[in-house]
Amino acid sequence: MEQITSLQNAKIKALKKLDKPAERKEQGLFLVEGLREVVLAKRGGYQIGQLFVCSELLKPQLEYSLQELNGIEKIEVTESVYRSVAYRESTEGILATVKLKSHTLADLTLQPNSLILVIEAVEKPGNLGAMLRTADAAGVDAVIICDNKTDLYNANVIRSSVGTVFTNTIAVSSSEETISFLKINNVAILAATPEAEIGYTKQNMTAAVAIVVGAEAEGLSSTWKNAATENVCIPMLGQIDSLNVSVSAALLLYEAVRQRRETNK
Repeated sequence: MEQITSLQNAKIKALKKLDKPAERKEQGLFLVEGLREVVLAKRGGYQIGQLFVCSELLKPQLEYSLQELNGIEKIEVTESVYRSVAYRESTEGILATVKLKSHTLADLTLQPNSLILVIEAVEKPGNLGAMLRTADAAGVDAVIICDNKTDLYNANVIRSSVGTVFTNTIAVSSSEETISFLKINNVAILAATPEAEIGYTKQNMTAAVAIVVGAEAEGLSSTWKNAATENVCIPMLGQIDSLNVSVSAALLLYEAVRQRRETNK
């Protein structure tokens, strides 16, 4: 196995450049850190390029094994080299280069009662990652990211999603194209907005539905409010008028899950 001991190594310099979105696009690659995340990327059909392993730091995990990554080129690196590239402070000893994947609406195959999360213009990588984690946990059929303001392969998106950026079916599109796509496929649009008068628990979510949440500061645009089958609110009983967008998405998705389970009893 090749071993890299120098911070000046050309491969390490190329890895460091991948923290920039433009460079990720240029190289067609992004960086994944952590054994769980790399394994989930492979399980999600992503093409793994090279593995950079620091044996001194590698932490075994019960659910994920380095053996799942057999057949992929492995390069041993020293601790100092690894830490110069790693994003996390509490690092796990494994990094991988992964090939960028296409995420288009045309890639989506919808079921008759699909549950879809639509995320409009969210800016904070941590919020996007948290919603992807919730979407995976709730078993949504697809996540559509509209008018994207943060890179899907930002290191903090991957970290906060705990690798579910790879397990979700994701499309990236404009709001206008997504609205057209949903209507063509007879998917109801449920827009979450504080101004709505109908509470979210009053809305039937057992048929095909897209739950739409908006940007942190401004909420949903008028484009989505006007296109919605129904605008709904989450009742606020205190002094503020809204929740964090990732919390709102979780409440709405799990209400849909609850209703669907009740229907299937």
